[in-house]
Amino acid sequence: MNANTTALVAVAATSGLAELFERQHQASRRQVDVPLALRRDRLRRVAALWQTHERALADAVGQDFGLRGERLTQVADGLVLASLLSDLRRNLARWSGPRRVRTPLHLLPARAHVQRQPLGVVGIISPWNYPLQLALGPSATALAAGNRVLLKPSEFTPHTAQLLAKLVAEQFAPDEFAVVTGGVEVARAFSELPFDHLFFTGSTAVGRQVAEAAARNLTPVTLELGGKSPCIIDASCTDLEGAALKIAMGKLLNAGQTCIAPDYLLLPRGREAAFADAYQKAVTRLYPRVVGNPDYAAIVNARQHARLQGLLDEARALGARVDDVGPPAMDTPGSEAEARQMRPLLVFDLPAQARLLQDEIFGPILPVLPYDRLDTVIVHINARPRPLALYWFGEDEAARDRVLAGTVSGGVTVNDTLMHIAHDGLPFGGVGESGLGAYHGETGFLRFTHEKAVFVQSRFGRGDLLYPPFGARFDRVMGLIRRLLR
Repeated sequence: MNANTTALVAVAATSGLAELFERQHQASRRQVDVPLALRRDRLRRVAALWQTHERALADAVGQDFGLRGERLTQVADGLVLASLLSDLRRNLARWSGPRRVRTPLHLLPARAHVQRQPLGVVGIISPWNYPLQLALGPSATALAAGNRVLLKPSEFTPHTAQLLAKLVAEQFAPDEFAVVTGGVEVARAFSELPFDHLFFTGSTAVGRQVAEAAARNLTPVTLELGGKSPCIIDASCTDLEGAALKIAMGKLLNAGQTCIAPDYLLLPRGREAAFADAYQKAVTRLYPRVVGNPDYAAIVNARQHARLQGLLDEARALGARVDDVGPPAMDTPGSEAEARQMRPLLVFDLPAQARLLQDEIFGPILPVLPYDRLDTVIVHINARPRPLALYWFGEDEAARDRVLAGTVSGGVTVNDTLMHIAHDGLPFGGVGESGLGAYHGETGFLRFTHEKAVFVQSRFGRGDLLYPPFGARFDRVMGLIRRLLR
């Protein structure tokens, strides 16, 4: 396909996108009040889409990665998605209803409540690393809140995107829920549409561009980004092997291509060799082999693989020590995808300027930073942009509470990794450069909901006592109100 043809395809795609948005926009204005039964039916259709086509969707993900097994997609995408859908179905009626609000004494006998309404049309831009969970999860939440949804999956997972588009079209009318596919030009045009809310999951750099485009329409945004999530082993941690196993699981799931993966490890000085030994044992237990192992994903494409190799080359040139901690068996890759199955690595003696300590890694590379005092750990974390996640391992609750009180992060898991994202009752989101806004559970439902304030005045209300002309009566009434509000 030449440059002119590519440009024509992009123009056609963006033109169709604008028409599709307008259909959803008009439908959302015709049906402002979306009945609970319809919301439940839409959730049922999302669940049916997933349950009926789980294997085909996992196969599509595997094609996009080149090598990622069905079971890995079941645990990495399916488990979180199934739990989220169950939580939405179970709580939808309670979350959708009006919420009574206590009326202050000086406004009685009026009544007040908050009415929860759909925003209208929600745009969702989903990433490539978990292309099912992070596409269908926010979409289902927005549908549960009564919205119309336009979904733009990542162009890095084209097989998954195309299958999602086909399956969604089979279950939903275009003015309810639709998927649009395409590259950067389509994504740019998508983010420039005047959505009622725009939800983006991806890198901080692209998140800034999405926010700028949305701001021109005053479109509110949720940005689920990434960053440098620290993992701390406290001096009180006595089970180093248990901690190493959980850190390896969190770091190497999807070969490190996880926004909340531990990005670097803060370790008490002097325990480097013991941790390296424990981590290698953990890696070998989880992944007895790397090459051809469907449980261990390939890096998604050659571009991302080259980026990771570049980070390692720079680290070595700066004097860092890179330790291969993968399983002993080192098979020769038999395919291009197998060549992208990067072996797990620990990196020691990294200078502060190394890009491994500046950029989000998004791969199976774990820098290890020794520390002498807990205070320096807190200072180190606070000197950097606020992370999406933080992990702490140890038994000293006072030390744990010092870290939790002294740092700000999107979420925390104590004595494990990743698990806070699996709890439907916890909000999930970042802070500052790691994100804006949160979702999951009721927090997610409210993210896609307008809470309308409703004040119902009583026929016995005496607001007229505060009408002009102001005089002695006004002063007496104001004096009484002031006493009531003390």
